Amino acid sequence: MYQIDFDQPKKIHFIGIGGISMSGLAEILLNRGFAISGSDWHKSPLTDRLEQDGAVIYEGQTADHITEDMDAVVYTAAVHGDNAEYQRAVELQIPLLSRAQLLGQMMKNYETAIAVSGTHGKTTTTSMLAEILLKTELDPTISVGGILPTIGGNIRIGHTGCMLTEACEYTNSFLDFYPTLAIILNVKEDHLDFFKDLEDIRNSFRRFAELVPAEGAIVIDTGIENYQELVEGLPCRVITVGPAEESQYRVEDIAFDTMDRATFTVVTADGERQSMMLHVPGAHNVENALAAIAAARDMGISWEQIRDGLDHFTGTNRRFQKKGLFHGVTVVDDYAHHPDEIEATLTAAKQMHYDKVWCVFQPHTYTRTKALFEEFAQALSLADEVVLADIYAARETDTLGVSSKMLANRLHEMGTKTHYFADFEQIEKFLYEQCMHGELLITMGAGDIVKVGEALVQ
Repeated sequence: MYQIDFDQPKKIHFIGIGGISMSGLAEILLNRGFAISGSDWHKSPLTDRLEQDGAVIYEGQTADHITEDMDAVVYTAAVHGDNAEYQRAVELQIPLLSRAQLLGQMMKNYETAIAVSGTHGKTTTTSMLAEILLKTELDPTISVGGILPTIGGNIRIGHTGCMLTEACEYTNSFLDFYPTLAIILNVKEDHLDFFKDLEDIRNSFRRFAELVPAEGAIVIDTGIENYQELVEGLPCRVITVGPAEESQYRVEDIAFDTMDRATFTVVTADGERQSMMLHVPGAHNVENALAAIAAARDMGISWEQIRDGLDHFTGTNRRFQKKGLFHGVTVVDDYAHHPDEIEATLTAAKQMHYDKVWCVFQPHTYTRTKALFEEFAQALSLADEVVLADIYAARETDTLGVSSKMLANRLHEMGTKTHYFADFEQIEKFLYEQCMHGELLITMGAGDIVKVGEALVQ
């Protein structure tokens, strides 16, 4: 595999540079003096920022964007062998690196490389830990899968030996990483267009855990079924967090305010008790915070700095993000696209004393919708009323015989008031007429359903 020497800046092209992770990696290289170009189907605030920093950005992807003087081409997971730029790079024998391979090579350059993994909760936990690290003298490099207001985007360039990033399991991307401190939040069925089943996913997480060196550490949640299988026999330190009695970090005295924000006590294995408070809603965020706390303590960060960091964390874009109001209706957007995430978000919302909770859901990929059909129905039934948009296909072309209309029918059978509309315009019109003052409207999904809430607020 081609190895990038970060002390010898080269000319690198990114296929799919507008992605949240790809744009961050490009910015890190720009900061190191590399000549960066890249392409994506549409320009965005992320690509605009790269252009301002000196990158050459192309709208659309064509073979003539790839030139012989390029030292390497980096591509995102959504890019396949039939992509014109990819094919041209092969033709010119320019070295190709996947996004994950590049990120893995970057991690080698840091003495402390923290990788946050799990089927869900990665962005929130990474952001919580980022806020904590920023309260220290560590001056970290941060790559997060969302927009974190504190750093003004998805990337922060530090100048020390500390790096924090998310570690996504899709296509086994995280197996190209070199973490010295790994976090495993949860392991559930997801991305079944790539993984065969849950056992296949668990096997990948085990292989990810094996990447941590003997002098490193793994923070793992004991709520994961048979979590011991993922870490047993490893030479590194294993730090357990979560509900099990044997966990080295547990939570007691948990209480929620009227906006479902938690106060709680962290109890450690040696009997220490520390009070904490969150400014984001939901019991699931207590679990995320506990993992961030354990990682921070392993790094020698003080309880006071941890409290300061969490006190500063108010969420990231698309994670229960308030978008505004219309007719006295509160509009929130959430990235939840897995049944566990939907259940966590709606459970939190139901505790907030709104007159009614609307969930406007756009399923993400046919594979996930079919594999977890009943789980989606159960989770969505927590809302008072559900509106369904068509499935967001993303990278898929085969519908697998599943549709949002089928999900709507299942919810009707379960007694949940549900509506299906074929386009956003119809959804917006319906909600504008039906939602009432004092109600909460959540647009939910990993696609572009956020546009519905934004249009209503505007």
